[in-house]
Amino acid sequence: MTEGTRRWRLALGRYAKDNLGGLGGQDQKMDQALDYLYAREYDQRGLERDRGAGSLDPTQMQALTWLGKAKGLFPNTVFETLQGHALDRYGLTDLLKDPKTLESLEPNQDLLKVLLGYHDRADPAIRAKLREVADKIIRDIMERLRHDVMRAFSGRRNRFRRSNIPSAANFDWRNTLRENLKTYDPETSRIIAQTLRFNSREKRKLPWTVVLCVDQSGSMTDSVIHSAVMAAILCGLPGITVKMVLFDTSIIDVSDKLTDPLDTLLSVQLGGGTNIGRAVTYCEDFIQDPERTVFALISDFAEGASPRTLYAALARMAEARVRMVGLVALDDQSAPYFDGTIAGRAADLGMHVGAMTPNKFADWLAEIMT
Repeated sequence: MTEGTRRWRLALGRYAKDNLGGLGGQDQKMDQALDYLYAREYDQRGLERDRGAGSLDPTQMQALTWLGKAKGLFPNTVFETLQGHALDRYGLTDLLKDPKTLESLEPNQDLLKVLLGYHDRADPAIRAKLREVADKIIRDIMERLRHDVMRAFSGRRNRFRRSNIPSAANFDWRNTLRENLKTYDPETSRIIAQTLRFNSREKRKLPWTVVLCVDQSGSMTDSVIHSAVMAAILCGLPGITVKMVLFDTSIIDVSDKLTDPLDTLLSVQLGGGTNIGRAVTYCEDFIQDPERTVFALISDFAEGASPRTLYAALARMAEARVRMVGLVALDDQSAPYFDGTIAGRAADLGMHVGAMTPNKFADWLAEIMT
């Protein structure tokens, strides 16, 4: 199937299957997502639509699941159009107008993304309930991530000090083998371990400043959510100062809201252009002790302005020996889309660039804060 035929097939929907052929893989999922939304045209025109075995009949849960899946299937500009049609043209927001319906929904991150996008549109009477549901989802995410962060910051293993506290995480297998070689049993080909060795753990030398510079464009919603949660957790650690800005072409400094991730997320204005260089330059003002500062840029690196300002700011930070990391995705999936040219240039300037799950990001922070 040519690219032109594929596009027509997606535009015309499943009724073009006989003439243009079927779809598979990701294209099939896109076709189902489009059909779920736009088949409502038949209902509005009073026509009977085909509800075959493969149809996606609307239910409360499917509407919200659809929004989450569609966001991952389509480019941001396309998804914004689909979401606008879903909320305004086809009235799917009715699901979010009844507090009883909200109570019956399963709280999850896909629902949180929908609530964040809908909060400003909601009737004043329903906003409190939306906030209550969103707050519960965020608390669940925080509890899941807090353990990973606290584990990472509990101290790194010190192989030059011994510990009498047995722990699988601290087990020193090299020295255990070395000290028990004399108990080797040739008949069973086994070492009878009479003495076990464990590494001790060091406390980290703080303070540090962590600066989170977060792209709030629509494609980064999952990363924005996890950034807000990570910021709240890091704020609770002794000796760590956290600063955070959200940006598109404008900049929102949310450093005074970080203890409440929901307040941070309600400051998000998804969509718009992107001026990364301006945001990074703004963040330079947070850097008081460069060698004790971590700068984390969470972005798809799709710079809308000239990248020269961005490159210059990163070069200044690198020269000052700021620890820099560029996260093209900070979520559980770590399936990023990003501008490889600009990200590659950032890496050449000394920035560690990659996609990370939140627990890996915590490990990375803990590793360098020694």
